[in-house]
Amino acid sequence: MDTEPSMAPPTTPPHRAPATEAVHAGRDDLAALGLHAPPIDLSTTYPSYDSRGEAQRIDSFAATGARLDGPPVYARLDNPTTARFETALARLEGTASAVAFASGMAALTAVLLARASMGLRHLVAVRPLYGCSDHLLGAGLLGTEVTWTDPAGIAEAIRPDTGLVIVETPANPTLAEVDIRAVAHSCGSVPLLVDNTFATPILQRPIEHGARIVLHSATKYLGGHGDVMGGIVACDEEFAARLRQVRFATGGVLHPMAGYLLLRGLATLPVRVRAASANAAELARRLSTDPRIARVHYPELGGAMVSFEVYGDPHRVIAAVRLITPAVSLGSVDTLIQHPASISHRIVDEGDRQSSGVGDRLLRMSVGLEDVEDLWADLCQALSGEEPLARRMVSAPPARTAAGSVPESRPAGR
Repeated sequence: MDTEPSMAPPTTPPHRAPATEAVHAGRDDLAALGLHAPPIDLSTTYPSYDSRGEAQRIDSFAATGARLDGPPVYARLDNPTTARFETALARLEGTASAVAFASGMAALTAVLLARASMGLRHLVAVRPLYGCSDHLLGAGLLGTEVTWTDPAGIAEAIRPDTGLVIVETPANPTLAEVDIRAVAHSCGSVPLLVDNTFATPILQRPIEHGARIVLHSATKYLGGHGDVMGGIVACDEEFAARLRQVRFATGGVLHPMAGYLLLRGLATLPVRVRAASANAAELARRLSTDPRIARVHYPELGGAMVSFEVYGDPHRVIAAVRLITPAVSLGSVDTLIQHPASISHRIVDEGDRQSSGVGDRLLRMSVGLEDVEDLWADLCQALSGEEPLARRMVSAPPARTAAGSVPESRPAGR
């Protein structure tokens, strides 16, 4: 029985809801193959007795970057398991194609190299961004030049050699939001890249609002369990072809086992995002009325991320949590908390960090799937500086609110 899928993406099925795509996209051919679970292809190389034919296929890829028809050649060029994940994410984001990489930073690097290869080395970016993204753009490590601006200044900042406008919304770690449609209009003919890691395609599909490139650190919500690293770019096929050429040349490939785990993660993405978002909205509401909290940041879009500024010492909070895990990263089924100024955004210049809202008392929390009362009890004892589990919170407001809302007495920061 032939269980080897074609490297070419399958025929696009009719329009389906995101929850359906999350379960079925990238798997549409399995029943015809007599399979239920996607196969994992771990081969690094593939036999071929037709060396002339292989030469022609490699020449074709070098010229166009298009996926090869027929069996794979070499794992650095493409892999059928990874291709399934790419197909699924493209369907979820509403793009023609997607290209996966070994990490989110490898994905962003490939995008910058692809634009620079066209002589477009200037970038326009809006802070805050993830700290390492900020550093990669600002340090000029890839020979690029960046102009930092706010959304209102994008049109004025664009030059003839501008290759990309970059925003992250909701932003890491302040959860500030930008109007994607308005920003896309300001970009004119320059492609807008939106880092959609925090929102995921369940809460937001930037392509529908005028963005042309969507970036994910797949390590986060797409994987969802803190056990796989990857990145992916969703875009049109023309740009995807160039990204595949960059990936082949630089070697930033996604391992097929990671591709398998990420495809599996997509199947539960809608239910995980909605459940974690409900917890986050409730915690944001409670934090917004807590006298120990100076300000709460929770996006109107909703989502599972909450940031808040404490009056006291944020490092004591980090040291005191017991159920919540003090760790970098986000998007897992368990709740994580970290101090951005010390870790995720430490690499950003202090002045730039402060001016973009990443203050020294800001804490970022990725809310998971635990019971919200247990999470609230842990937060309360950590904020109080008491011994772990010394007491339970007895005055938590009983009612839940819709995602994105907090009481009017202390509005959430943007």
